[in-house]
Amino acid sequence: MSFFEITDPPSLGQPRGYSNGLLAPAGGRMLFVAGQIGWDEEHKIVAGGFAAQFEQALSNVLTVVSAAGGEAANLGRLTLYVTDKSEYLAEMREVGAAYRRVMGDHYPAMSLVEVAGLLETGAKVEIEGTAMLAAED
Repeated sequence: MSFFEITDPPSLGQPRGYSNGLLAPAGGRMLFVAGQIGWDEEHKIVAGGFAAQFEQALSNVLTVVSAAGGEAANLGRLTLYVTDKSEYLAEMREVGAAYRRVMGDHYPAMSLVEVAGLLETGAKVEIEGTAMLAAED
């Protein structure tokens, strides 16, 4: 069950793997999640290719959301920064499987931006997010 009202205008066609818009309920709390890369709790980049780093980075985003009392369904927006768009496209099947393991069938509004580099040496992807959490009682 989605926390948001999905807004996908028919004139834009059916999106694949994202939503064009998510309308948040009134009175919620907004959480901004800083860019997360594919490293573990010791700040070591995980072994494996792009998909492995993607899965760890997305898991790290969800860890922040969980710490604030939310879950995947509370994420309204994800921005993916990748150092090589062709690497992302080459591993798209693995990335999709990793996405579903972490997020299930929740598809927030998403953007993917190819960048010249990321701050951490060896990082291939960085993911930041915005989540809406229920209002405090």
